[in-house]
Amino acid sequence: MPSIDQLFADLRAAKRKALMPFVTAGDPDLDFTAAVLQEVVKRGASLCEVGIPYSDPIADGPVIQASYTRALGAKVKLSGILEMLGSTAPKLAAPVVTMVSYAIIFRHGVERYCDDVAQRGVSGLIVPDLPVEESPQLAKVCAARNLSLIQLVTPTTPRDRALRICETSTGFVYYVSVAGITGERRDLPPELLENVGWLRTQTKLPICIGFGVSTPEHVKLLAPVADGLIVGSAIVRRVADAATRPRAEVLREVGDYVAELVAAL
Repeated sequence: MPSIDQLFADLRAAKRKALMPFVTAGDPDLDFTAAVLQEVVKRGASLCEVGIPYSDPIADGPVIQASYTRALGAKVKLSGILEMLGSTAPKLAAPVVTMVSYAIIFRHGVERYCDDVAQRGVSGLIVPDLPVEESPQLAKVCAARNLSLIQLVTPTTPRDRALRICETSTGFVYYVSVAGITGERRDLPPELLENVGWLRTQTKLPICIGFGVSTPEHVKLLAPVADGLIVGSAIVRRVADAATRPRAEVLREVGDYVAELVAAL
């Protein structure tokens, strides 16, 4: 069984939900990225999402955009990210997925990218700019390497299209909570619970909610309808402080924040 499938089977049996932190690879450097991954898993994260820096924002808000810009400015390369993943992911007690533009996969080579991440202990891919109509080739390559291909459903996705996305996804479905970009928000849309509730009746795949999730109150609100919650900008914002503050202090604050969210699940 793929590691993400096994994870959610275990969580469901234990009646628990997953917290999935997002970390930008290479901000401020790859050594600190590895340290953050180790810290968040130690503090209770069930999965980790590693963002591969890309020059053209897809749905990234200003916090994640800025982290990508810093990483690229520091000359972080895919080869270095792969090396970091290879030395870190296999040692983590949690699956790792990459959030990556299809442009990067295509340029690297579809089979080569999937081979490279699978050989380094990565469990799945999130490719936000890959339309469902164009996903079969990548899905086939991922399946042959025991990688999950996680696809996104948004509040504006027509329901017939949402069903098709669920049918072609593996691992879990990434439900985007808001019609907009990533970023911390005080309030989440009132229709969110209803939308996820409907999707729950249409698929047996786990559903993880991301975009805007940043507080224990959000976690308590969404945990009853979700299998997992994805937190990005709030973590990336804290990690950014590592460029100017003692790293041990920043790492502890990130860990404390993750532990607070896990406690609210």
